[in-house]
Amino acid sequence: MTKKPLILVTNDDSIVAPGIRTLIEIANEFGEVYVVAPDGPQSGKGHAITLDQSLRCTEVPSDGPQKEFKVSGTPADCVKMAINVVMPRRPDLILSGINHGSNASVNVIYSGTMSAAVEGALERVQAIGFSLCEFSWEASFEAAIPYVRKVIKATLDNGLPSGVCLNVNIPENDKAPYKGMRVCRQAIGNWVEEFDSRIDPSGRPYYWLTGKYENYDQGDDTDIAALEQGYISIVPITVDLTAHHAVATLNQWNFEK
Repeated sequence: MTKKPLILVTNDDSIVAPGIRTLIEIANEFGEVYVVAPDGPQSGKGHAITLDQSLRCTEVPSDGPQKEFKVSGTPADCVKMAINVVMPRRPDLILSGINHGSNASVNVIYSGTMSAAVEGALERVQAIGFSLCEFSWEASFEAAIPYVRKVIKATLDNGLPSGVCLNVNIPENDKAPYKGMRVCRQAIGNWVEEFDSRIDPSGRPYYWLTGKYENYDQGDDTDIAALEQGYISIVPITVDLTAHHAVATLNQWNFEK
């Protein structure tokens, strides 16, 4: 009898977020599921890990066959805790999300959702991060479900290269029914930051970070282009941050001057 895949589900919006509850239901169709997720919102934490205080990991009641644990740390903490403490063996697949909000383009750098998937890649475990391009807590995930299933099945059937994870972004619900899925590259863009300055009741200034995304990339083969055209974008992400195209140039420099 073939052993069911062991699947870890995590996120950055917290263990009670609607997105992760949807992903748990889907994951249960494919294997034995453990949920190890933050006990509160961790959006924008990137690949932060907790070094300056203790971590708490507490089992919580489950509404299905999965075992569930909440962690007082970041998404990367959750993956480390799951692999090294909670799970009976190394997982066969890590699923992160479904995030409330886009993680396309440069957002992947800041994303706690994708950092959990990248942590999986660092551990040489297959991993996928899923995001819906709607921030609302009440956003519907129904249109995304069939595609999430397809990506999970294809990954389990084919296997990802070692050290690679997938960044899957799903367009807004008003673009459904979606045109399909595209394997893309990450668009080149950035956030132009603005700081909203305010005064507290004591007369001291404080700031809220806001900003606007600017797409510098007019290519038709990017995640942003795919999403704008109504396609689900799939970007393979590697843990190797080396700018390989720049190595030859730097080797021509004289660092001894």
